[in-house]
Amino acid sequence: MSSRIVIVDDDPVQRRLLKAAGEAAGHTCEMFDNGRAALERLMSDGPAIDALVLDLMMPEMGGLEVLERLTAAKSRIPVIVQTSHGGIEMVVKAMRAGAFDFVVKPVSPERLALSIANALKATRTPVAPRARSRAAGFGGIVAASPSMDRVISLARRAAGSGIPVVLEGESGVGKEMIARAIQAESARRSKPFVTVNCGAIPENLVESILFGHEKGAFTGASERHVGKFSEADGGTLFLDEIGELPVEVQVKLLRAVQMGEIETVGARQTQKVDVRLISATNKDLIEEVKAGRFREDLYYRLNVFPIHVPALRKRKEDIPQLVRHFIARFSSETLSQNITGIVPDAMALVTGHDWPGNIRELENAIHRAIVLCDGGLLTRDLFPQIEAQMPGYKLASSEMSGFETDDQSAAESGPSGGHQTMAALHDSAPTTPERQYIEPARPAVDAVSVDGEVRPIAEIEEELIRFALSFYHGQMSEVARRLGIGRSTLYRKLKDYAIDPDDPGQQAA
Repeated sequence: MSSRIVIVDDDPVQRRLLKAAGEAAGHTCEMFDNGRAALERLMSDGPAIDALVLDLMMPEMGGLEVLERLTAAKSRIPVIVQTSHGGIEMVVKAMRAGAFDFVVKPVSPERLALSIANALKATRTPVAPRARSRAAGFGGIVAASPSMDRVISLARRAAGSGIPVVLEGESGVGKEMIARAIQAESARRSKPFVTVNCGAIPENLVESILFGHEKGAFTGASERHVGKFSEADGGTLFLDEIGELPVEVQVKLLRAVQMGEIETVGARQTQKVDVRLISATNKDLIEEVKAGRFREDLYYRLNVFPIHVPALRKRKEDIPQLVRHFIARFSSETLSQNITGIVPDAMALVTGHDWPGNIRELENAIHRAIVLCDGGLLTRDLFPQIEAQMPGYKLASSEMSGFETDDQSAAESGPSGGHQTMAALHDSAPTTPERQYIEPARPAVDAVSVDGEVRPIAEIEEELIRFALSFYHGQMSEVARRLGIGRSTLYRKLKDYAIDPDDPGQQAA
């Protein structure tokens, strides 16, 4: 049965693109160019609405006000908000107001379809699904951001060949999972997948563990040991933290990669091996080469197909998906619990956090929260370590405790079996203070140069645009509206002044 989706965006081009994406996914779409008209539709007796795709920055009534009124009316319709690059603070406010998910403009049809499907599934499923066995291949990777789409696309290409791959990225971003997916979708899927953490092996044992040793090869070698290369023969060897390998071992690794043969410690002859090599590092290997800690010839042998996996703080879109995935997984493992989800304010908290430990840190935080949870929903107080690192968030939260109580009670009521009637929705208004972050003082744009002369218009215009980008956190619609120009004009001026809206360093301080 087709679901009915309401799309609210003041940009006619965006509305058409979103409508085309929604209809391609099999949904019936209704479009509105402002929040007030959308609310009037919600309070009407028309067909029930299954999901709402809502732009945050609109004239007359913005997306946040629409969300607040929906929350005040105890609406159970899942809301997917749209934001521009750099607008994570607006996203946090929207999540606290009850948004189910968010997408970054311009959103791809695939990403929008995934978000709508997840929203509909969550609304129609009163309890979290029990964890399934970990899916093999790329289907088991939980991701929704465009940057991870690119990673998976590159990894799929790599899976179709035996090319050496280097996965670059911070610790905890999921490099090993990607390596396993490459193996699972390659011609070697039925062969061994052997992992080695090069940074966890004592330096004097690295050579023996990788290449093996013969009985009596050194003191304490009481029996023959088969190395990891031999174990992985015919399959894939994953060398994690390869930048930690001692330089003397790198010589032997180069031979294994270049000639396809290894030299076991204490053996008189070399041994042929057929191994597909996937390496991972959290270091800049080219800098290691310059510093003399990594061999240049080995670097170019391994770095044939590099794939950079971005940190979680650079792909915030993945966080809600990962949170729900971990809740489903750990709630099934913790048999005494029946966790059905997370309240909006807690979701906003974890979305706003930068997660220096990346997915591994997020996973541990959700696991701990589930163990400590006494109810059916994860609440903000179950993440004290995270909240302690976000004093601005905590301050803003304490100023609007009444609104949080409304959010939590609405969430705890659980999804209803049908759609709620919102007859009084149009007249209902939030009774709580405006959500605000404490902003640092921002300098004004000076019209006079240090020489006491009036500055050129172009110079002031560039500075004003940079100022506006910083002030409105990269929200392009809002920047254009406040400057009194169209979006196309704004983008043209960004190009003229070589301003990258995604680079905070290029915005006004």
